Amino acid sequence: MYARRELLWNLTTRELKQRYKGSVLGFLWSVLTPLFMAAIYVVFLRLLARGVPMTDILIGVFAWQYTTQCVLGGMTCVTGNASLVKKVAFPREILPLSQVAANGIGYLLSLLVQFPVLAVLLWRLDSGFAATWPLFAFWVLWQTLFNLGLAYLVGALNVYFRDTQHLVGVLLSAWFFLSPVMYNMAFARNLAASWPWAVDLLYANPMAVVLNGYRAALLPGAGAGFPPAAWVGFGLVPAMLLLGAGLYRRLQKNFADLL
Repeated sequence: MYARRELLWNLTTRELKQRYKGSVLGFLWSVLTPLFMAAIYVVFLRLLARGVPMTDILIGVFAWQYTTQCVLGGMTCVTGNASLVKKVAFPREILPLSQVAANGIGYLLSLLVQFPVLAVLLWRLDSGFAATWPLFAFWVLWQTLFNLGLAYLVGALNVYFRDTQHLVGVLLSAWFFLSPVMYNMAFARNLAASWPWAVDLLYANPMAVVLNGYRAALLPGAGAGFPPAAWVGFGLVPAMLLLGAGLYRRLQKNFADLL
């Protein structure tokens, strides 16, 4: 893969160019979409319940958008490059990697908007970023590894089972509500006070660990908390990467025949 790094870069830049081709606002859509989503959720949460700061929702929605784009892009990375897979010999692992790289670049660029907005919101609360903000970089890397494992997994499965794309859409919708994207762990504990086991299951969700890590790194007083269940979610990130990459590597020998 290192010898084919130029191909990886070309596929990554092609993905970025195609995504915004013919669009007037171009890259701004990668920022406006999560901003609009955050605004909608803030309104509904204000109607249904209180106690979830807008800063928590903003961080959650931007991070969730990153994972969603990696999963959807990884799912079609092989089937969408059928001619390339059938005619050119190259490491097939580059295809999901290029999708995650393109979405990773988009996520990093979106931070140029997310961080100033967070700074303004915290300033209005007479506060600022937590002293642990450098840890944000670690959680970006940890989420990227998780996204790469997911991209490998769904990319390989979609070649063998085309129903994967429909199933993934349903699972993403369910996973969204089972992850603390538009709420934080304090809200979840209050809501599930009678079911403490439900909070443990939430902590075991790898996305919950990542989102809690982001918030703990940036927001004062938002300690991530690592009960035993959270360590399960933390360990599932490298496990997903190994599972996805291993399955992809095993199944790729038949990609050309099935496309």
